Amino acid sequence: MDTTTYRDLLTRERERLVAIRDGLVETTEGAERDPAPTEASSGNHPADAGSEMFERSLDLSIVQELEGQLHDVEHALDRIDDGTYGTCEACGREIGSERLRARPAARFCVDDQAAAERAARIG
Repeated sequence: MDTTTYRDLLTRERERLVAIRDGLVETTEGAERDPAPTEASSGNHPADAGSEMFERSLDLSIVQELEGQLHDVEHALDRIDDGTYGTCEACGREIGSERLRARPAARFCVDDQAAAERAARIG
């Protein structure tokens, strides 16, 4: 398998994910450094503070998801380096090229991915 195309796709995906993550982290850290004015001085309703906290929580949740995706991309790049890229980690069969083009960081063939998702829903 020629992995050059997949390495390029994964590298671009890593750059995209890092840019999104860094932007969210910067926004979240900026909000923490600039404390919201008190209710009396700003006229804000207490619900505004709750909304702001919810948005920060959502941003942090997105950052965690991005970190997971970055881990998958790094893992795929490591697999390219060690020659195991494109092989299902569960059954050892080849992961189809269509699946790898659609999801370059895929660790499992379609059948084993479906089984893993079913198991996650059940347990």
